[in-house]
Amino acid sequence: MKEQQTSIFDQALSLLSHREHSTKELATKLKTRGHEEEEITATIERLEEMNYLNDERFAEIFVRSRLSKPLGASRIQQELIQKGIRSELAKEAISNANADWFELARQLKERRFGKEFCTDYKERAKQSRYLQYRGFDFEQIKYATSSNEDD
Repeated sequence: MKEQQTSIFDQALSLLSHREHSTKELATKLKTRGHEEEEITATIERLEEMNYLNDERFAEIFVRSRLSKPLGASRIQQELIQKGIRSELAKEAISNANADWFELARQLKERRFGKEFCTDYKERAKQSRYLQYRGFDFEQIKYATSSNEDD
């Protein structure tokens, strides 16, 4: 009841007050609340002019939050694209994060499977699949699952 009395702009501001949203996310949420395309477009343009809605800022914040999980670059990029962020912008936000992907992969491997070097082929394959699912590339996985004799 009360939601229908609230303007679309106020609803959008309320959503943005909780966390950053991509333009696509916000448009989808407003559409599910029964608003028309024209008023959604006008509201989004107004929010962008006021810099309350900014896909670049959203991408930066999203990348930082995913690095704390940790997730690899390909997984983060895939999630950003699903949220409506352009591929170029997603790549730029990921590269601006200046993350050490190799160390993130190793930290995740150690957190999930322990610090011991695994000699069992099946167990190493399981670890590799897990890291690959989390978005790390072959070189990063190889680094994470290799012997830690250098440490």
